[in-house]
Amino acid sequence: MKKSIFLAMALVASVAVAQNDEMESDVKVNDFNKWSIDVGAGVTKPVRPVSSGAYTNTPSLWQADLGIRYMVNNKFGFNLDLGYNSFNADENSRDFESRYVRATLEGVLNAGHIIGLNQLDDRLGLLVHGGMGVSTLKPIEPVELDEEYMLNFQLGVTPQVRLSNRIALFGDLSILGHVRQDYTFDGLGRTRTRGFDGFVVNASAGLNIYLGSNDIHADWAPDMYDEKIAEMAAAVDKMAREQADDDQDGVPNYLDRDNTTESGVRVDSKGRAIDMNKNGIPDDMESSLANTYVTKTDAENMMNQAGAADSDLVKKLINEGYVNVYFQFNSTKPTTYSLGALNTIVQYMKDHPSATATLTGYADEIGSPDYNKQLSERRAKMVNDVMVAAGIDASRLTVNGDGEDASVDKNSAQARQMVRRVTFRVN
Repeated sequence: MKKSIFLAMALVASVAVAQNDEMESDVKVNDFNKWSIDVGAGVTKPVRPVSSGAYTNTPSLWQADLGIRYMVNNKFGFNLDLGYNSFNADENSRDFESRYVRATLEGVLNAGHIIGLNQLDDRLGLLVHGGMGVSTLKPIEPVELDEEYMLNFQLGVTPQVRLSNRIALFGDLSILGHVRQDYTFDGLGRTRTRGFDGFVVNASAGLNIYLGSNDIHADWAPDMYDEKIAEMAAAVDKMAREQADDDQDGVPNYLDRDNTTESGVRVDSKGRAIDMNKNGIPDDMESSLANTYVTKTDAENMMNQAGAADSDLVKKLINEGYVNVYFQFNSTKPTTYSLGALNTIVQYMKDHPSATATLTGYADEIGSPDYNKQLSERRAKMVNDVMVAAGIDASRLTVNGDGEDASVDKNSAQARQMVRRVTFRVN
C-alpha cells in the first residue's frame, strides 16, 4: 500500500504537466522546448540521526538522481526527482549499510534568467528547486529491517553550463529534511525526536538532456518581451541615425548623397553642395578662396607673362602657399577641387627629378589640440601616399603635421575650410 504512493505522485505530476502542455500548445506563446531529463550522480552526507559510534566519510559515495522536468515557461517549471543513496560505514565506524530511495515533486525557478545571468554569458544558467515527496530508508547490515517511509522536503541550487542546444552540464547541491524518521541512517538505533528529525546533504554533477523539436530549451530561451524591446530599440536607433544630419547641411543622412559638405554651404535637396559653374568648388566658398589664394586663371596669366618654362615661378607659387590640398571637416580625403593642386605638385616633381618636397598638414580649431595634431599628420600622410602612387619616390618626400591653424576666425565655416589643408615646400 505504501509503495503505491510513488506511483500516485508520478501519475499526478504526469497529468498536471500534460494538461499544461496542451493548454500552451494551443496558445503558441513560446517557441522553445519544455521537457528535459536531468541525470546526475555524486556524493552524500547523512547529517542526522546516526547512532553513537556510527558515521560515514565526509562526503561519502554514492548517490544518484533522475529528474523528469517540465518548464511552463522560461522562468518556472516542475520536476519529478527520483533519487537513490547508499549509506556505508567508514573504516573506523561500526559496520552498517543502509539504502535510501526518494521521489520528490518540486517547483523549479530559472533564477539565471530572472537575475540576468544570461546577459553576462548566454552559456551560464542557474536553477533553484524545492518541493516535497516521499522517502524510504531500509537498513541492510548488520540487521536487515523493514522499509521505513518518511515525508521529505527538498531544497537545492543547480548551476548550469550549456554545451549545446541539446545538452547542458550541471552541478547540484541539495538538502533533504525528513518528517517522522524512526530509524537512524545507519539502522543501528531509533530516533527520539519528532519534526524534522532527519537531514541529508547531496552533491551531484550531471547532464540536462533537452527533449523536443524546437531549437532551444526554456532554460536558455530569451524572454519574448526582451526580444520585442530589442527590436524596438534597434528600430528607434535606425530612425535616429537616418534622421541625423552629420554634416549639418539641413538634409538628413538617409537623403544625403554627399554627407561631407561643409556647414553653412548651400546644398540641393539631395545634400550636394551647389556648384553652378561645375568647377568642383562650392559657390559659397569661391569668393573666400579667391580673396586669399590665387585663382587658376591668375596663375596661368602669371605663368604666361613669365613664360611657361619658368620653373622658378611654379616653385614660387608652390612655396608661397598658392598650391594646396584641402579637406572636409574631420576628413583625410582630399576634396574634388584639390585634384588640380595635386596634379601641379606631382608634375613639378616629375619635371625636376632632383627636387624634394616637404608636406605639412593643418587642421582647424574645432576639437582638441592633440586630436587635431594627429589629424594634420594623417592628412599629410594621405597626400604623401597619393604622390607615391602617382610615381614620386617616397625618399623625396617629407611629412609633417603642424596641428591647428589659428590664423582665421574659427567661427567662420568658410574660413575654417581654408585652413584644413596640406601645403608644400619644394627644394
